[in-house]
Amino acid sequence: MWFIIGLILGTGLLALVLLLRTRKIAFKWYEWLIGAIGLILLLFTIQNFTGSLAEHEKFAAWTFLWLSGVPSIILIGVSLFLPWRRYFKTGS
Repeated sequence: MWFIIGLILGTGLLALVLLLRTRKIAFKWYEWLIGAIGLILLLFTIQNFTGSLAEHEKFAAWTFLWLSGVPSIILIGVSLFLPWRRYFKTGS
């Protein structure tokens, strides 16, 4: 499972970097940091969710999904929204 997640993650990051270069969208250092923290938190959430389900702890799995999964999605969304807003604000 982690091999497939790694392949998807690597392909997605490569596609993101190529898209940013072709459209000349610049990310600030803190946007990369927010995105990296969100991505690490998302991977941590997936690992703990699947681990709790494997141990037949469904309530713990779903609770952990809500408590750390939602903030990870919010962090990733913020890191993508900030450059998007700056890109369209300048009219490029």
